[in-house]
Amino acid sequence: MVPNPTLGWERLQDVFYRKRVEYTMMWTNEVDLSEFIVTGAPYGGAIALVRDTSRPMSYRGPESRQKMIMIYSNAGQLICHVPWDKGSIRGVGWNNNEQLVIVTEDGNVRLYHDFQGGFTQFSLGKEAEDHGVAECRFWGTGFVARLSNNRFVAISRYDEPRPRSLAEVGPTSVELHGWNIAPPSYTLSRHVEVFVGINNTVNVIDSMESQDKYLQEGPFTHVAVSPNGALLVLYTSYGKIYVISSDFSKKYSDYDTGTLESPSQVVWCANDCVAVVWENEIRLVGPGGGALSFYYDSRIALIPEADGIRIISNEKCEFLSKVPDVVAELFRIGSTAPSAILLDAVEQLEFKSPKADDNIQLIRSNLNEAVDACVKSASYEPERYWQKRLLKAALLGKSVLELYSSDEFVEMCETLRVLNAVRYYDVGILITYEQFIRLTPERLIDRLLSRQRYLLALRLSEYLQLPTDKIYIKWSCAKVKTSQDDDNTICKTIVNKLKGIPGVSYEEIARTAYDEGRSKLATQLLNYEPRAGRQVPLLLDMEEDEIALIKAVESGDPDLIYYVLLHLKGKYSLAQFFRLVNDKPVASAVVEQLARNEGPELLKDFYYQDDRRADSALVIYREALLLDDVHDRMDKLKLGTKIFQDSKDPYPDAKAMEDHAKLYEHHLGYEKDYKTAFVGLTVAETIKKLIKIGQGSKASKLKGEFKVPDKMFIFLKEGTYPVPKKN
Repeated sequence: MVPNPTLGWERLQDVFYRKRVEYTMMWTNEVDLSEFIVTGAPYGGAIALVRDTSRPMSYRGPESRQKMIMIYSNAGQLICHVPWDKGSIRGVGWNNNEQLVIVTEDGNVRLYHDFQGGFTQFSLGKEAEDHGVAECRFWGTGFVARLSNNRFVAISRYDEPRPRSLAEVGPTSVELHGWNIAPPSYTLSRHVEVFVGINNTVNVIDSMESQDKYLQEGPFTHVAVSPNGALLVLYTSYGKIYVISSDFSKKYSDYDTGTLESPSQVVWCANDCVAVVWENEIRLVGPGGGALSFYYDSRIALIPEADGIRIISNEKCEFLSKVPDVVAELFRIGSTAPSAILLDAVEQLEFKSPKADDNIQLIRSNLNEAVDACVKSASYEPERYWQKRLLKAALLGKSVLELYSSDEFVEMCETLRVLNAVRYYDVGILITYEQFIRLTPERLIDRLLSRQRYLLALRLSEYLQLPTDKIYIKWSCAKVKTSQDDDNTICKTIVNKLKGIPGVSYEEIARTAYDEGRSKLATQLLNYEPRAGRQVPLLLDMEEDEIALIKAVESGDPDLIYYVLLHLKGKYSLAQFFRLVNDKPVASAVVEQLARNEGPELLKDFYYQDDRRADSALVIYREALLLDDVHDRMDKLKLGTKIFQDSKDPYPDAKAMEDHAKLYEHHLGYEKDYKTAFVGLTVAETIKKLIKIGQGSKASKLKGEFKVPDKMFIFLKEGTYPVPKKN
């Protein structure tokens, strides 16, 4: 049976809207939406159900009494349970990466990285803790929390969460009505802005100020910003709707709902119209004041998307959106558009009717346009039958054209195959072509990985020619976490699976094993990591310090060796540190250079523990030469001389240091006896000065002690030996 392409089309003013059933819910008789708060991840993502404490809940056994968050696919298939016992929940939302965000009353925030329970946690600060969080509004990369004292706190990034208080609304006694946010990407300031209904007006709040827009039509109980940030819908307490520009410069339309009953939701359907939800009714309000209603037997929840609305009920999941102009023109009854004639030509060709050629000739001048329209229309069609028919029509038209680029046609065929695969009920990602373009293929693969759909992710990545190493790594990490096999078996399985896969790093898998308490498996896996720069940090975290040092030395990377040595030096005592590097020549050489840069004390300790007495004495000798105090210099020289004497190996500079120490000792004695300066003179200068002050015997004794040649001594005595002058 051929599906009717216009099934579910409804006219609203001069455009059509269609509401199509995407899935029949698999949670039948297990979930009653009237008992839950429903939130959905953007781009057709998962659905979170949180117990609504303001409503009574039916008893369905002991499990129904346990507080938990349930995550479902759009087909109603349970993905996971998130147990919850951390206090009252005041906000549930999603970011663009399909990560669940939970905000509690005391200001604690949990960001769940995946559907296996891993999370990070941060706080909104002391003010949130003191006053408590009342409610939250989320966007793709952050959220704004309203505290019970009517202050607003914003988080703009989840990777670096820094709570920022926004400007005060006014006195705490002021009653706030509805409020919502404009994400930073849609504001002139590039910071989040909050639209707050206060009394009969609306205030716009950012981090700097609160601006009163001086409206008179309030109070406004619901506020919603369009997906492109250009429009604002205001719903009053007396049932009237106003659509204005987000800068409050222009009013576009108003509509009276005719009821005082407060709606449960007021959201945008793309940027085209406003959807108002009561208990079992959805009413679309168009830009010209027209309205279109849909009725249900049970409570419903709307999840707004960039190009439509997901409608979640107990029985089914539907998608409501405007029918694109290109599709409306193609399928309208009696349409004479070139695309409609081209589509009819395909049907005539299948019946081998000559009318097919007549159709082609009829639109010959617009054939290029007809092909493009068929390709574009295929992207909006959820039914595979019509996708194939439209692409077949495009193929027919393309074959007639002499010059036509097939790139867009081929890309559309590939994209539709991917979308059909993830829309399948067993996966349940309800993503449209427009959402897929915004999301990107890489992030769609990430969503499959978070659901542990590794095989499908691998097949799609290969089909789209995307890197697959991330998929293998995620699969391996899951294997480590869930497998009951012994470490050797798991390691062998992972290595065999990853063998020959380019770009695969074992470091992340090994870290997962270590975090799971399987240190032996982590060490085994790291042996297969080819890059030492990824091995070493984890080995240090695992306290496998000697292995880390060996790996760093084997890598030949001086920066990596320095990194390990500095880490070990800060961790161990000097004696332990030196023992660790003693039998590693390369590491010892780097430590020696490190010690030279750091100072003489570390270098002396290094030489001493390595039993390099002569090198240690030379350090002391150089240190002595830099000292200004003569007595300190003398002590250093004696210490250096003693170390030279204790050294087992002869050293050519040992005698020079010993003589230097003796000369300084003589200088100190001469200065004491003769009250004149000697320190700093050479042996020749000292002899000459002794002779000059009449101490020839002392000069002769010094000559013998330092083995000054007789000829030189005579020249000094006669004053004919040229003693060099100091500059």
